[in-house]
Amino acid sequence: MTITTNVAVSGMTCGHCVSAVSEAISALPGVVSVSVDLAPGAESRVTVSSLDALQSTELDAAVDEAGYEVVRP
Repeated sequence: MTITTNVAVSGMTCGHCVSAVSEAISALPGVVSVSVDLAPGAESRVTVSSLDALQSTELDAAVDEAGYEVVRP
């Protein structure tokens, strides 16, 4: 069984952005898949499937490492 986590990410504008964020998140332990709904000029939606619940700090750090920012309400 997998757990799905959805986050909004700002600053993504192209396919390279999608690749960078997907690669950074995929490197986290337990991540099975990453899907990005790119919205240039707005907040892109990132859906992560993982074997265990992801810590928000881990997810935020991975996105930050890729050069982008998770948007929290």
